[in-house]
Order: sequence, then C-alpha cells, then structure tokens
Amino acid sequence: MKRTIALTTWTEHPALIHEQRTVKLREYAQHLPAVEVDTFFYALPQLKTVQQWINEVGPGFQFIVKAHQAMTKHPRAVLPEGVTLPEMFERFKQVIRPMVATDQLKTVLFQFPPQFDATVSNIEYLMKVRRLMGNLPVAIELRNKSWYQPAVVDSLVGYCRDLKFTLVAADEANQIQASIPFYLATTNPELVLIRLHGRNTEGWNHPGKEWRKKRTLYHYSEEQLKRLNQRIQQLTPQPQEVCVIFNNNSGGDAAPNALTLQQIMRVHFSGLVPRDPEQLDLF
Repeated sequence: MKRTIALTTWTEHPALIHEQRTVKLREYAQHLPAVEVDTFFYALPQLKTVQQWINEVGPGFQFIVKAHQAMTKHPRAVLPEGVTLPEMFERFKQVIRPMVATDQLKTVLFQFPPQFDATVSNIEYLMKVRRLMGNLPVAIELRNKSWYQPAVVDSLVGYCRDLKFTLVAADEANQIQASIPFYLATTNPELVLIRLHGRNTEGWNHPGKEWRKKRTLYHYSEEQLKRLNQRIQQLTPQPQEVCVIFNNNSGGDAAPNALTLQQIMRVHFSGLVPRDPEQLDLF
C-alpha cells in the first residue's frame, strides 16, 4: 500500500523552507509528492497556468484538484453567463487535461456544502457527477451528518463503490452539530483520501468573518498521528494508495504535522524535485 502525504496549497508552508516567506511550488515539491489545489473552486485557471505548474515539479508529483463550486452545488455559486452546468464540467475537464495526460492528477475533490444532505435528488446528483466526469478519478467529501446515520451510511458506501468514488474521511471537531464523524472506508480500490482539518471545537463554532482561519487553528499531537497511522494500517480491504492531506494551517501546523507523520510512517518519497545545495546545508 502506497502512502502519500500532502498539504492544501503550496504557498503557506514556510516551515518547509525555514524562511518566513511565500513558498514556491518547486520548493514545495522538494519535500512532498502531492498538493491540494483549491484555485479551481473559485475560478478555472488558464490552461497555460496548469502547464506551468506541471513544468515546475517532477514527473511523479501529483495534484488533488478541487471541483468548481458550481459543480458541487454551493449555494452562492454562479455559473459564467451563458454557461450550463454540463458545459462547466467540460470546461473543467479541458483545463485539467495536461495533468491527466501526464498522469499527475491524483483525483478531483468534490467538497459538497453542508446543505448537501442525504436525499434522493442528491444521490441522483452524485450519479450525474460520475456521468459528467467520465472515467476521471473523483473523491467526494460530504459535510452533512445525514449521510452518516446508521440507516444511510452503508448505502452511501455502496453507492461510492458502484460509482468508483473515493469517500473522503474528514477529521474535524466532530462533537458538534455542524460537523461529520471521521469515517474511514475503502470505497475505491485505487485511493483512500484523508483530510485533516483539525479538532478546534471553539473555532468550528466561531460565528465571525474569520471562521475559516479559526477552524483550522490546530496542532495534531504525535500520539494522535500515531493513532491515525494505526487506523490506516488496519484498513480492510487495503487500497493501492492512502493519501493524507493536512488542512490545519491557520497557525502554520500543517507542514510540521505532515513531516512528523512521514517519520511515524517511515515512508520515503522518491522522485522529489532535487533540493538546491544551499538548502541541503540546513538539514
């Protein structure tokens, strides 16, 4: 079973380079083999931008790409004027084509809003997503507790297996109404995806404009990461790959936590971008 560790975005992790500045993609790719990119959620980048990203990393580096918010039925999402939803899916697929061509697309992440609950119409929408995405790899993150009720979750796992969706296991402050439980299951034999948002209960309930920063203000202890590693080792059936994404970066904790988990897993990432000689002197 291959084990991969990634962070959300590449710019916000100065702990990787030991300097307080924006991190370049090439520098990030010297340390970790994958990254989650949320740019697509807000607006589709130009094709040349995607190609530039690919040129900055090694051939083994992969991208987890967030689907556009219109594709995940976010309440405030607006399609470009004159563009239908199927056309938006086609535009999205065109933009990620360079990643597909070089086998550097790990998966497309559909992070649905909390309003996306377990209804027949939403199950039908998941089926529509598969039709519109074709054979591309898809991971879904559901953020409404109704999907994880005892009478529903087994059916959910079955739907995901039938549609070859990776059901994201999200770790968050799960003792509150507005969050979901950590549910780890192999629904896609090729990939299991774990997203670690942190367990900041106070931040999760924060009502102000800074709620996003408050939510991910969390540092995982070494013991917590060891327990996560044990859960991964106990996965049945085992997938070809498990990818752990750290999103707990309000306080700069994502990168240090990721490097700690790498040590716990005793995994070596091959094919990284070679580090510059002056950087090697720091280690």
